[in-house]
Amino acid sequence: MSKIAVVILNYNGRDYLNRFLPPLILHTPDAELVVADNASTDDSLELLKTKFPKVRRIEMSKNAGFAGGYNIALQEIKADYFVLLNSDVEVSKDWLTPMINFLDSNSMCAACQPKILDFNKQDHFEYAGASGGFLDMYGFPFCRGRVFEELEEDQGQYDAPIDISWASGACMMVRSNIFFDVGAFDEDFFAHMEEIDLCWRIQREGHSIKSIPASIVYHVGGGTLSKSSPFKTYLNFRNGLNLLVKNMPLSSLIWKFPLRVLLDWVAALKFLFEGGAPHALAVLRAHAKVVVGIFITLRKRRKPCKDITEHYSIILKYFVRKQNRFSDL
Repeated sequence: MSKIAVVILNYNGRDYLNRFLPPLILHTPDAELVVADNASTDDSLELLKTKFPKVRRIEMSKNAGFAGGYNIALQEIKADYFVLLNSDVEVSKDWLTPMINFLDSNSMCAACQPKILDFNKQDHFEYAGASGGFLDMYGFPFCRGRVFEELEEDQGQYDAPIDISWASGACMMVRSNIFFDVGAFDEDFFAHMEEIDLCWRIQREGHSIKSIPASIVYHVGGGTLSKSSPFKTYLNFRNGLNLLVKNMPLSSLIWKFPLRVLLDWVAALKFLFEGGAPHALAVLRAHAKVVVGIFITLRKRRKPCKDITEHYSIILKYFVRKQNRFSDL
């Protein structure tokens, strides 16, 4: 049994594997390296066999999404800690050490993430995680270093390790026993926000999630599904509502959920007025799917529920008060 397994879920990421596996191999000498292929249709597997034969391969027969793909792969891996790493991430020297040391010495911390910087603009934070994730009062995600599309320059302002609401699926270290104890990823999410759901369930069981900015990685972002994709919009709005239905205490859910739906409709109108009709339609489709599956989602609720959202709305702070930096919030 390995202490650490670094697991990349790959789907048609041949070019990213070719570019980012060499630094990963160089800077990660003491971990088991695994690429779980989510039924790619490019030549990813051939590349792994010929150029990276020492990297373990797990081959899936179909694309099970981020959630299902990782659930399948991780069941076949024996390690104390799993590191979930996107294929479009470049790691730095000694990137794992701060996270390992922290989890080794803090038994109640179940998962953590590094500081995630933009690969193409390396003095700025990257969208998917930055220096740790949070949820506003209505469940909208934001990060230390990223509020909506505003990405801050990294000037060391968020270098302190702190408790966070969620760790990014782009690069997350999690205790393997806790990952399975809380039920692994919810495969109904398919992709997007499944890591937030996982982290919420972990905290419900009394464990913490941490940002460890002494560890640094660089993320390209949008490597599998572009921000311009209406399907990505659909997943984000569907999963955002299901996240609340699954995990939020009823006393909060009963009034926050309708307001969140209303805010989503405002977002749909914004898409429409800006020429993004397919994205506006994706929001409506997402809401319809939530309604159709509401009883299935409600059956997933487990006690005790815990509200990990903040007490303020980033919609109000960003669009009305023009506060676009995490430190302003």
